[in-house]
Amino acid sequence: MRRPPLHLLAAGSVLALAASLSVTGSASAAPLRTLSGSMPAWANAATLRSAAPAADHVGFRVYLGWRDPAAAAALATAVSTPGSAQYGQFLSPQSFRKQFAPTQADVSTVRQWLRDQGFILDHTPSNNLYVAAEGSVAQVESAFSTQVGLYSHAGLTLHSPESDLQVPASLPMVSAVVGIDDSAALVKHAAPPSPAFVNATPCSTFFGEKTTANTATPDGTVVPGVGGQPVPYTPCGYTPAQLRGAYGVTDAVAAGNDGSGQTVAIIDAFDSPTIVNDVNTYSQLHGLPTMNAAQLKQVVAPGILKHPESGASKAHGPVQDPQGWYGEQTLDIEAVHSMAPGATIVYVGAANNRNDLDAALNHIVDEHLASMVSNSYGFSGEDLPPGIIKPYNDILIQAAATGVGVYFSSGDSGDETGGNPANFAQATPDWPASSPFVTAVGGTALGVGAANDYQFEVGWETGRSNLVNGAYSPAPPGNFTSGSGGGTSRQFTEPAYQVGVVPDAIATNHGGAPMRVVPDIAALADPNTGMLIGQTQTFPDGSARFSEFRIGGTSLACPLMVGMMALAQQSAGHDIGFANPVIYAHAGGSAYHDVVTPAQPVRAARADFANFVDDSNGFIYSLRTLYDDALTIHTRPGYDDVTGVGSPNGAAFLAAMGG
Repeated sequence: MRRPPLHLLAAGSVLALAASLSVTGSASAAPLRTLSGSMPAWANAATLRSAAPAADHVGFRVYLGWRDPAAAAALATAVSTPGSAQYGQFLSPQSFRKQFAPTQADVSTVRQWLRDQGFILDHTPSNNLYVAAEGSVAQVESAFSTQVGLYSHAGLTLHSPESDLQVPASLPMVSAVVGIDDSAALVKHAAPPSPAFVNATPCSTFFGEKTTANTATPDGTVVPGVGGQPVPYTPCGYTPAQLRGAYGVTDAVAAGNDGSGQTVAIIDAFDSPTIVNDVNTYSQLHGLPTMNAAQLKQVVAPGILKHPESGASKAHGPVQDPQGWYGEQTLDIEAVHSMAPGATIVYVGAANNRNDLDAALNHIVDEHLASMVSNSYGFSGEDLPPGIIKPYNDILIQAAATGVGVYFSSGDSGDETGGNPANFAQATPDWPASSPFVTAVGGTALGVGAANDYQFEVGWETGRSNLVNGAYSPAPPGNFTSGSGGGTSRQFTEPAYQVGVVPDAIATNHGGAPMRVVPDIAALADPNTGMLIGQTQTFPDGSARFSEFRIGGTSLACPLMVGMMALAQQSAGHDIGFANPVIYAHAGGSAYHDVVTPAQPVRAARADFANFVDDSNGFIYSLRTLYDDALTIHTRPGYDDVTGVGSPNGAAFLAAMGG
């Protein structure tokens, strides 16, 4: 039996009493307005486990939305599109606020209502997009005329309202509420946590250097080839010089086109305590300039605040696995610095990975802390309440209108079907990569030669076959493990920049009108041909020390791309902002490597320590098919939903991005 909602009244609060009466159905209740779509799909009768404890803490943001949102979106498109009379005429944050931000009167009304419900008020950003508040489950149930339950989903126990939220009809400016449900706990990122990982040998310094025919294993295991042909061992991890060489920007960087004068923001959750030393140790080892406090800036976004009304400092919501994001932060910063060693990096750490990633993005955009933002995280699919999607998209519209390019990794689970064609109904791109105001970066597997030259790229869709009793099982390509996120949106119609470039067969994949397709562009992601990064790791003996290891994922592709965009923006001599219209304007030309399905399978043998750090527990050997084509998304000539328009092609790419 469900408990009745509890009503906590602020002293002398008439509005709180009205809210209480509206829940109990009194004839004198103030009229309410339902925020449709504020309940996530995973919160249903089958997954409900119990009522949420009344005293549980809830941190949330009430979003107000832009005044004249259609005009804001149209302006964002116009200033980003070559050929438009407004192209490049980005608004300042102040001008955007003046035209589109919620009024101070509206914000004051919302703040007063929240205060009257007994909530503690936190941050309201300069663009008035939201009011952050916090309180208890009991207060949420009273204020929003709902009940909050505990649901079982994705192996987690999550809070969610049991019905769509309601607010007084006298608050028409409220567009969404973010944080009452725990959808944000489902955010995924691909970089490994800080407990140590060490590359096992054999591995190659460049692709093809060592093979199963010319290199013995440390334990004497015979690793076979395939079809009578030897197989190359995976690279140990590509260095900055190898990646700049493969993508054709070595000469540009050497000539001073190194990202100088450009500022890149990176968003992750939390902050690694060793990041400065790790980046500079890595830089010294690989011929990069070290970074000082002026070049590597660290910012705490709103989320941990001294509450103006209570005087206390408190994080919004439970903190989750901060060490799990240290590898992500290290990867992102070292990848950008490797491609654009002269660029300034602003690292913005969200207070937690539940509720505050959107606030971190809004902080960067509204304060114009950078001209481009790298985001290596996302939700698996688009099956999210509009109460999450719309506010995020509002931030992205302001970013485009004010000349801030926002880049998201497209995801590491392909089309989210798990490689089973029977799951086609679940095929979906990830959010926020699917927003039409995001540059979604997909992934490839990359071959770099002995001279740091580009050998090949294939779409990243890895199949794995383990070596068992001298044979590979299952037979190659084996089981799908991971791959570039992509596919056709179910949320957004086809943006103008994709018309005529994205084949109709892909854009209409779900039937009906053409829709937005992901990704837009691609770079190295396959961890079997990944990048070498350096980080302080904790080893099983309790010691913590700097070490290097290979890493991948579209978490790598995104910051690599943003680093190359910093070079392009410096070369152009002006801000590019939201880059998709420019990217698609050059589709099919020399600016990109067209990544297509290989004529013959591309494979690599891989050795791993069974315990991840040393040979004391032996080795695990496997065969990786770098493109196994197991999904509903496929590479093909021209645009495809695995690699977009392709990957950057050196000087031609830098020139094309100038507009």
